[in-house]
Amino acid sequence: MAGNSKDGIVLNSMLRIITQHAEIRAELQRICDRTNDDQAIHKEATVREVISAVKRQGDRAVLHYTAEFDRQILTSDELRVTGSQLDTAYQQVSKELLQAIKLACRQIEAFHRQRVPKSWVHFGDDEIVLGKRYTPVDRAGLYVPGGRACYPSTVMMNAIPAKVAGVPRRVMVTPPGKDKTIHPAVLVAAQEAGITEIYRVGGAQAIAALAYGTETIPKVNVITGPGNIYVTLAKKLVYGTVGIDSLAGPSEVLIIADENANPVHVAADMLAQAEHDPMAAAILLTTDMALAKNVQVAVERQLVDHPRRIDTEKAIAHYGLIAVVESLTDAAELSNEFAPEHLELEIEDPWALLESIRHAGAIFMGYSTPEAVGDYLAGPNHTLPTSGAARYASALGVETFLKHSSLIQYSDIALDKVAGAIDLLAKAEGLPSHADSVRQRVKNEDD
Repeated sequence: MAGNSKDGIVLNSMLRIITQHAEIRAELQRICDRTNDDQAIHKEATVREVISAVKRQGDRAVLHYTAEFDRQILTSDELRVTGSQLDTAYQQVSKELLQAIKLACRQIEAFHRQRVPKSWVHFGDDEIVLGKRYTPVDRAGLYVPGGRACYPSTVMMNAIPAKVAGVPRRVMVTPPGKDKTIHPAVLVAAQEAGITEIYRVGGAQAIAALAYGTETIPKVNVITGPGNIYVTLAKKLVYGTVGIDSLAGPSEVLIIADENANPVHVAADMLAQAEHDPMAAAILLTTDMALAKNVQVAVERQLVDHPRRIDTEKAIAHYGLIAVVESLTDAAELSNEFAPEHLELEIEDPWALLESIRHAGAIFMGYSTPEAVGDYLAGPNHTLPTSGAARYASALGVETFLKHSSLIQYSDIALDKVAGAIDLLAKAEGLPSHADSVRQRVKNEDD
């Protein structure tokens, strides 16, 4: 699909350059809304059917839908990956890949150990004690997608925060591939991240099994991890029965670049997102028209021999965009409106612009920080809010697997001092027993 070029400028490129502010805002909104699928109602009906069947029939339904959707015929005994299969996986990966997985695990764990919230207690006047106590959930379900690629990085990004949080039982599900297999890199990454309970099941049936439990797969308290539209809808429907991390959509990157950015690098970063999925978004906001045109050329050239060209071209053609803006401040404001999953600041002084950035899942600073660093081993989590959710949501982390309880203790003296105020508030709300529960204690003390 590459266009012809003249003087280094691509003509009729699939990756458009636009300059009008109103058009830029409209295009960013269109891209942000790309997950509003017209067939979502039909898909949700299918997911509801799957969830209902798994609740009623357990393993039987899980196996039925695995055969229907994944074309893999399993028995209940084959759902769980065995210890010998886990051991064999180590023999199927190179020493170099194993070392890379180990390095990533160390980096990710080191980062997340800095994020563990601490329980606290405050001793106030009149023997008032207030505090907050953090405890992990009992069981966490970790979803790792299959399909177009294998994702050992997703294994580590989900499993390690759960481990650091102290979750006693951590369960992983992932779709079976050809011949019922799971990629050895995924199995090795799971073990290095502290996961040995793994089930070969994916899709909505996996989410339902984790939410309600089956004869083989345990019911969990929290489900995390990205997946396709069916997985996302299933997480949405079981929320409330279990906690979830987020409703993740297709991946996206927004790059703010100045005239000193390397167009070949910027193009590579855009394609690094586009290759994920035909609905992935890759956006460049720049103040420099020359850079915009050079990136356009570089994208076309890098696509020529791209191993995932078909899906990557679809993403670039439908959800790729280059916008030339008046200033970096304008770029920051447009970025805030879009609230990207990944934001790259490929500018000379990224720290100066950082104060203007309010909404982004992860921010990559400077010319030498491609988003791929965060995907694999920098340490911060790569499971991030998408489709504008960065306006109110954050990355998956240790907190996802923790809950907190308030601690409150009042002495007789402290209760006596606030009894009148509580009495007034309770009467204002028409709740006499609330007032009485305090009055009886104060009265008894006076007797």
